[in-house]
Amino acid sequence: MSKLALSELTLSHFRSHKAARLSLDGRPVAIHGKNGAGKTNVLEAVSLLSPGRGLRGAKPDEMARRPEALGWKVRAVLQSLHQLHEVETWSEAGAPRQVRIDDKPAPQVALGRIARVLWLVPSMDRLWTEGAEGRRRFLDRMTMSFEPAHADAVLTYEKAMRERNRLLKDGQSDAHWYHALEVQMAQAGARIHAGRLAALGQLTAAQAEAGTAFPVADLTLFHADGFALPHEPDDLVDALAESRPRDLLAGRTLVGPHRADMAAVYAAKGVAARDCSTGEQKALLVSLILANGRALAHEFGAPPILLLDEVAAHLDAGRRAALYDEICALGAQAFMTGTGPELFEALGDRAMSFEVRETGGTSHVERVNP
Repeated sequence: MSKLALSELTLSHFRSHKAARLSLDGRPVAIHGKNGAGKTNVLEAVSLLSPGRGLRGAKPDEMARRPEALGWKVRAVLQSLHQLHEVETWSEAGAPRQVRIDDKPAPQVALGRIARVLWLVPSMDRLWTEGAEGRRRFLDRMTMSFEPAHADAVLTYEKAMRERNRLLKDGQSDAHWYHALEVQMAQAGARIHAGRLAALGQLTAAQAEAGTAFPVADLTLFHADGFALPHEPDDLVDALAESRPRDLLAGRTLVGPHRADMAAVYAAKGVAARDCSTGEQKALLVSLILANGRALAHEFGAPPILLLDEVAAHLDAGRRAALYDEICALGAQAFMTGTGPELFEALGDRAMSFEVRETGGTSHVERVNP
């Protein structure tokens, strides 16, 4: 299978890293160090090789190293299928993030055409027990991994909904104003819904292919209020128009894909993910990330780059070893963090190892093994 991997990664004034350079050979990357040393910052830099705000959802000015606040830059040499690309992304003094691919300015969405990046971070451990918004973001991120244009549909929908909500809060009753915005919402909303359903179908198929120590999750998409999510734009236009009286009372839009939620059931036990143990919830998340990776390997032609922050948390030694076997079998370049090298012993020489240390507020990255 073709490869998607970084051969070089350079950070300049990014978070706690004043300057860092990693030379890589395509193998998984194990990064260990004390809490607060700057391990996650390396993963965040890699996440910016995809569209959006990265794995922390941060604004450009929040990523600049302090106290200098000069701006930051991330540069990478990326093998994407059978081509090499030089990718740069940066922000100067809090300005919007910019992207250059092969020395040419490019929109962020262009990153999604040459790379697929998936991540699992500790904040996602609460995915099954907290609000629907986090699950929607999780699902949309997976959907965007299959279809980068999904992000444009989400932005278009949210922009039109904000305008509609403004009319609702102001008590406006002009049907023509509402209709124009509702048509925009319906067209984008139908694309969003179709993309999410397609992603769930691909994840379900990919889970079925796995012979793994990680559980299979049965996934369903539903509306928070029991509303039937329309498949066609005209149906959503009608639903939005019908909901206007309720929406005026609430001061916000109450129907549409922004109210969708994703439910997961631990298939082998028939137990809802929210009722599973902490370890089982983590295993279900890992299972979905691995399924997403397998599906992308077929869809894109190469497995995605995986970013697994503190991945060993809540995984016992057996499941940890199984995860490493899965990653290596997939052929993915995974960047993994943990507090100590012993967490990655089961990888052996199948991975490169780095240590991150912090001295005087500055992070330093050092290669550990040959």
